[in-house]
Amino acid sequence: MKKFKPLILLASLLIALTLIIPAVLVLPFSGEHQASGKLGEDLTKGGSQTNEVNATPSITDPAVEVAVFRSAKSKIENVQLENYLVGVVAAEMNVDFKEEALKAQALAARTYIVNKLVNKDTIGVPKGAQVTDTQNNQVYKNDDELRMQWGVDYEWKRKKILDAVRATGGQILTYDGKPIDALFFSTGNGYTENSEDYWSSKFPYLRSVSSPWDKKSPKFTSQKVLGVKEFEAKLGVKIGAGSTIGKIVERTTGKRVGKVDFNGKVLTGKDIRDKLDLRSSDFAWERKGENIVITTKGFGHGVGMSQYGANGMAEEGADYQEIVKHYYQGVEISPADPMLATVTARK
Repeated sequence: MKKFKPLILLASLLIALTLIIPAVLVLPFSGEHQASGKLGEDLTKGGSQTNEVNATPSITDPAVEVAVFRSAKSKIENVQLENYLVGVVAAEMNVDFKEEALKAQALAARTYIVNKLVNKDTIGVPKGAQVTDTQNNQVYKNDDELRMQWGVDYEWKRKKILDAVRATGGQILTYDGKPIDALFFSTGNGYTENSEDYWSSKFPYLRSVSSPWDKKSPKFTSQKVLGVKEFEAKLGVKIGAGSTIGKIVERTTGKRVGKVDFNGKVLTGKDIRDKLDLRSSDFAWERKGENIVITTKGFGHGVGMSQYGANGMAEEGADYQEIVKHYYQGVEISPADPMLATVTARK
């Protein structure tokens, strides 16, 4: 029996080789037809979710929530930060704008709310809330409201906004290491305004810059007609029967009306805009019989980023970083996490 052992061993070795060699030959080519996924990943699991065209993406950031006062229902809605930003960008900017403009808006909106959260700024906000859903802070609409507003276009519009928010995820605008007051508005008059020319506070990053793209905005010019008596009553002035309606004695760096002298009573351009409910503080007027026709340029306070200006820059090829650094002078794009950590630490 001993003489047969070498033959048995040889036969066993040959059988083993016939099994091993094909497998060894196939292994180097096993990934050639792998369409996606990591080596060893079971691509049959969750495949329907990956390929679902109409799936609604969502953002999850459980660590930071924003308490939004919903003015229409007088109640507080707690919203995860990034979902809040989707609702703000969707409400504040035209979804048909270029992607880079939407990214700039997302970055400004995130900076605005982080600044308020870090500084615990709840001035003018009802108790228990951190921000309102109006222009006093940032306009916000939740997912249900957006579904109703967009109808059949909901999926692609939300995805476009969501992509802009995610593309700037974790980023804010800072000056000297602190989040800025990232103000924005619809349309400039060809320039933006120094902050102190409209409000009392002076910020080094809110400087007047040129914004020629605003001239393409459908909101660039507008007219309003008021009766003489209504005009006088709202401003608390008397203009008499002549054609002269006050005298502009000062203009701002941003080419808006600084001050108007009505026979010794001086009002600022901001005062007049507010009292007459004008679109801008860059205005001119003329008397036509018993009416005064007021023409304005721009739409909004004019401080910070012009939204139509941002879109105009994007149409010319500027990216969101170039856009924000034009409208907010001397700023840096910084990570939000260190500052948000102080917010979550308070909970």
